[in-house]
Amino acid sequence: MTGSILIIEDDRSIAELERDYLESEGFSVSIARNGKTGLQAATDGDHDLVLLDLMLPGIDGFDVAAALRERVEVPILIVSARHDDEDKIRGLGLGADDYITKPFSPSELVARVKANIGRYRRLVGPGSYARTGASQRPDSGRTLAVGPVTIDLASLRVVCRGREVPLTAKELAILRLLMENPDTVLTKDDIYGRVWGEAHYGDMSTVTVHIRRLREKLEEDPGRPTLIETVWGLGYRCNAT
Repeated sequence: MTGSILIIEDDRSIAELERDYLESEGFSVSIARNGKTGLQAATDGDHDLVLLDLMLPGIDGFDVAAALRERVEVPILIVSARHDDEDKIRGLGLGADDYITKPFSPSELVARVKANIGRYRRLVGPGSYARTGASQRPDSGRTLAVGPVTIDLASLRVVCRGREVPLTAKELAILRLLMENPDTVLTKDDIYGRVWGEAHYGDMSTVTVHIRRLREKLEEDPGRPTLIETVWGLGYRCNAT
């Protein structure tokens, strides 16, 4: 796999270590050393993935993640020394796709990068995360509908109760997986393995946060969901009734 990676990291030694790991796997890598220049580079450039530290000078990683998600559709992998679940939940809730804690192993970093890029490419087509050219995809003309939600599989637009709902690529992938398996219980391991593609490295809190975000966007009462139900002790189910 090849692609362009942007590293936003103020620690030179860590940034260069990440760059070396990824370049050895064939990726093209650029580095930004603060939040402001990183946000500008990610917005202006054509990158396949952004590796984002949280503790950045100027604009911190949380604000960069939120701003990026509003401007571009690109996988965001947070790489941070902050281990608290609250930080993970906040970062993922702002639109990051995955979270890896420092120190990390080279194999884990590379696996997470490849898994996230691979999933985006399968979802929206290689070489671009825009919707242009979607009519040429095999799903052109097809829709997927369960309850009040419809996914146009060509344009990747989601409509719920008559309004279009913007989703991140990971949110869309999870929703599509659930809708393609209505009334079927999928465990967090199932969802992580099939959406992120690397179950061995999975952090199940990632799935929980994305499910929460989907409910906030799709459910009439997120606190009492009727579309994406929790099956306690097992996982989640898309209710087709």
